[in-house]
Amino acid sequence: MNWQIDIIVYRMKFIALIPARYASTRFPGKPLAMLGGKTVIQRVYEQVVKYFDDAYVCTDDNRIMDAVLQFGGKSVMTDANHKSGTDRCFEAFQKVGDGADVVVNIQGDEPFIQRSQIETVCRCFDDEITQIATLGKPFGNNFEAIANSNSPKIVIDNRGYAMYFSRSVIPFIRGKQTEEWAEAYPFVKHIGLYAYRREVLAEITQLPQSSLEIAESLEQLRWLQNGYRIKVGLTDVETVGIDTPEDLQRAEEFLAQISR
Repeated sequence: MNWQIDIIVYRMKFIALIPARYASTRFPGKPLAMLGGKTVIQRVYEQVVKYFDDAYVCTDDNRIMDAVLQFGGKSVMTDANHKSGTDRCFEAFQKVGDGADVVVNIQGDEPFIQRSQIETVCRCFDDEITQIATLGKPFGNNFEAIANSNSPKIVIDNRGYAMYFSRSVIPFIRGKQTEEWAEAYPFVKHIGLYAYRREVLAEITQLPQSSLEIAESLEQLRWLQNGYRIKVGLTDVETVGIDTPEDLQRAEEFLAQISR
């Protein structure tokens, strides 16, 4: 049974959009890299389509679009000049999203995304005031991981909404040595899966870059700085994303483990 049927109780329609660019700075051609005999984008699409009736790869490159169509997927061509995946998703939504209430933005480099992660993000919209939703995962007691500026941290309020995202270690733990911080506070890592109400997606893509976004190089700070509320669903699942050729090798090893 397709998971889309399960969410009829929400009386909402969800559409999954998978932005995929060919010209990645750290890993050009990443969507078409081979992973266990299939392209990365095929593995992402095959995971996503299990849970949504409507799922599209939105790209700016004919090579990616042709590859998606060849394996039987759905794709939509978008402008090459978009500055973010959110902007690309909005253009694609305007073309193929008729009737959808919520747009789920799934990264094109997450071939092992899990049902529980998608379900957690979608369930954030049980709360009628949720405008945008994303995922967070507790870091645990690994301070080296917490201190990594490539792993943004989230501070969350008591209702589950993001107060701030930062590449710095936040909050600062006063009165303790840094090696004690991981045990003193439940630091939360941001997982870059997003969902937006359709009208909110239209609004946030019209916003100019904000000072906080520029400072931290985190797009979601533009939305917070303009007063939008981001609900954070918590997950204990973290999969293997692919940003570099080295990540692809780790993904091959992970695939071999789960295929045994």
